Amino acid sequence: MRFLCIIPARYASTRFPAKPLAILGGKPVIERVYEQVVQNMDAVYVATDDQRIFDAVKGFGGKVVMTGTDLKSGTDRCQQAYQKIGEKYDVIVNVQGDEPFIHPSQLDAIKRCFDDPTTQIATLVKPFTPGQGFDALANVNSPKVVVDKNMRAIYFSRSIIPYIRKGEQKDWLSMHTYYKHIGLYAYRAEVLAEITSLPQSSLEIAESLEQLRWIENGYTIKVGITDIETIGIDTPDDLARAEIFLASREGVK
Repeated sequence: MRFLCIIPARYASTRFPAKPLAILGGKPVIERVYEQVVQNMDAVYVATDDQRIFDAVKGFGGKVVMTGTDLKSGTDRCQQAYQKIGEKYDVIVNVQGDEPFIHPSQLDAIKRCFDDPTTQIATLVKPFTPGQGFDALANVNSPKVVVDKNMRAIYFSRSIIPYIRKGEQKDWLSMHTYYKHIGLYAYRAEVLAEITSLPQSSLEIAESLEQLRWIENGYTIKVGITDIETIGIDTPDDLARAEIFLASREGVK
């Protein structure tokens, strides 16, 4: 199978404008992301709507394609970029442009989901641990995933699912394995074309989670497991934390 990685990268951001061009360890964030994925994929492209990001990617020798400014999601940007690239791939992997520490093992895990020929869409989860505490589980910015016995997603929610009826909330993490969604997606090429033509669904609108549109329309989402916690960059404070993490990882004092 041939895997194409597309990294959607917008310039505009309410919380952190120009985020892909922010400098992390002497390099733009988007370059860090690109470096993390390029060894694990048959091809990698950044998909952007901004000339400054386009030029930056070209500047470090990366592949990049310009996409529209009116696209509603990274999934839509991946589909438009794939059409513009004009080469055939079996699976398109969507890596967010603010994940400079995405790990090769996570990319391998999502690729392995397609060893199952019935897989249409794949994503990753990370088990919550009791040490994280109830507040981490209750965080609405960390969507939870319920899976079936075949590791296919049943539902995604910002609420805590399942609700444990007979147990103190402080004990829930020791009574059940809860899964945190990791925002890494992969789609068979023909499925990507189909899901980006679907109208928004009621569940998607309610939870503001686009993957619910796919489930509501009958698509199956295979789930891989990772034990690695990535550090996404949504705000300048996140960038500062990422600098500390990068320095510790590389042994820089």
